[in-house]
Amino acid sequence: MKKITVLGAGLIGKAIAIDLCGEYDVTAVDIRAENLKQINLYHNIEGIHADLSKPKTIEHVIADADLVIGAVPGHMGFKTLKCIINSGKNVVDISFFNEDPFKLDTLAKEKGVTAAVDCGLAPGMSNLLLGYHNKRMEIENFECYVGGLPTERVWPYEYKAPFSPIDVIEEYTRPARIVEHGQVITKPAMSHPELIDFEGIGTLEAFLTDGLRTLIRTMKIPYMKEKTLRYPGHINIMRALRESGFFSKEPIDLHGTVVRPLEVTTKLLFPLWQLKPDEHEFTVMRLIIEGKEKNKPKKYVYNLIDRYEEKHEMSSMARTTGYPCIAIARLVIEGKLKHPGICPPELIAEKDNCYTFIMDYLGKKGISYSLD
Repeated sequence: MKKITVLGAGLIGKAIAIDLCGEYDVTAVDIRAENLKQINLYHNIEGIHADLSKPKTIEHVIADADLVIGAVPGHMGFKTLKCIINSGKNVVDISFFNEDPFKLDTLAKEKGVTAAVDCGLAPGMSNLLLGYHNKRMEIENFECYVGGLPTERVWPYEYKAPFSPIDVIEEYTRPARIVEHGQVITKPAMSHPELIDFEGIGTLEAFLTDGLRTLIRTMKIPYMKEKTLRYPGHINIMRALRESGFFSKEPIDLHGTVVRPLEVTTKLLFPLWQLKPDEHEFTVMRLIIEGKEKNKPKKYVYNLIDRYEEKHEMSSMARTTGYPCIAIARLVIEGKLKHPGICPPELIAEKDNCYTFIMDYLGKKGISYSLD
């Protein structure tokens, strides 16, 4: 039986490990013992309690793996991915790290490693659908609107995070790169807000975030942008905190104790933003792809609304992020996707058999991207 090692057993890493353990020998690694305990209680998965911030530890736990899945927090993602590639292991990664993954392209090619990156929802499925159409038409404009939200709106934030608050705050602080007139320009994160209506949900607020990532390099499209969706009012609270210094990484002296404001803020936010095990939430995404197809104007609008699955007690964010990763992992470990180097989903979509497999797999899991 082929072996898969999942690095990170949080909300999404756990869902990935559980889905794959029926067909593969799965090992899950995490620094939090409680995460591993939840997996071991119900599933035949080996759990390893280890600190993945140490390269030697990563090398040890992936030594006998046929495939590695990276599901660590964003601030650890790039170094973890580099270590995996350096060990000569094929990898599928969902870590939302700040660094450019193509900095590891030469290393991956030298090692003969397929490194599928950004294999979640957005980036992830947004890239896949864009890449599919980019092969078939001349695209002039691409817009991505995406967010995960609790069904119950609780003051003051009306938000819950399916992953570490520090990764969410990174989205609120990192300047957003968009493409206009074929040129990459930078805008402040959380800028250019707009209200958008979604059937069955209501009005949400969209604002710029740095979600285009590899698309800036791989897609030659004149206009591209990504916006995050939240309940109206959330952005004003976050902007106030940011401008007041609560997201700063610069150390300050507090009565003789040196602290980073960001660490204090995330410590306070974590219990407020943490999803309860059975808390209902939903994921919403809208993709707009415009251009010319067969020399005629053409516009595609994809909509996704996915909700908490009560039967398996699985969050929609775990489903919509984890299942694309799982589908791509199956392609790589079975030898159906071979692409030495860095391989984001928009390049995977160029392979018709891979695109069809991923979409069919998601359909079987009840994840449907409706096309208007």
